[in-house]
Amino acid sequence: MTPRPRLALVGDRSDRVPAHARFDEIVPAFGVDVDWLPSSTVTEDIAAYDGIWVVPGSPYVSQANVLLAIRTARTLGIPYLGTCGGFQHALIEYARNVLGLVDAEDVQYDADAATPLIVPLCCSLVGETAPLHFAPDTRLASVYPGLSETVETYHCKYGLNPEYEDRILAGSLRVTGWDAEKAPRAVELPDHPFFVGSLFQPELSSTAAQLHPLIRAFLGAVGERARHGH
Repeated sequence: MTPRPRLALVGDRSDRVPAHARFDEIVPAFGVDVDWLPSSTVTEDIAAYDGIWVVPGSPYVSQANVLLAIRTARTLGIPYLGTCGGFQHALIEYARNVLGLVDAEDVQYDADAATPLIVPLCCSLVGETAPLHFAPDTRLASVYPGLSETVETYHCKYGLNPEYEDRILAGSLRVTGWDAEKAPRAVELPDHPFFVGSLFQPELSSTAAQLHPLIRAFLGAVGERARHGH
């Protein structure tokens, strides 16, 4: 009998984060077993999950544990989706542990960070929709067949510091989604089964009857890992 896929949602539940309430509506449609893990509870045991989704809600109670979850997904090939805060922290984890930018930080944790990787956006995207352009022949593009751009929903104030974009691209991580001004809005690891971070929040434009195509693609990868083992 094929084991039922297990998905960890990592984040600190709050009524102030619109995405969290939306998860209550859409999780029953996922078709997988879902555990919501507050950041303070994350341990190396998260490696037992078939998928890891770091949900919005930064700054997290335990940044270290969120970064542990992301590193586990990245290094063990566990399907990963990070939205808003999960996008930001995927960049921090990669910068610190792959690129050697050990001081890379989100200014929400340290306003005087030596390497301010995540900083306020020029224009807040709280409650906004905006165009998303994506690179062809990428994981992100594959979920929008026949399109080169779309419109996505945001609820975010922070993003990648443009001063560090070239440094981030020094490794295998790729920016695969941009806004109209070419500011990064999505990243992925092309040599990973599924590793995508998006500043936009696909959960906010999902319903139980119609999940966003990025979520469907992620859940497909989660199911694939469960079927074929670790």
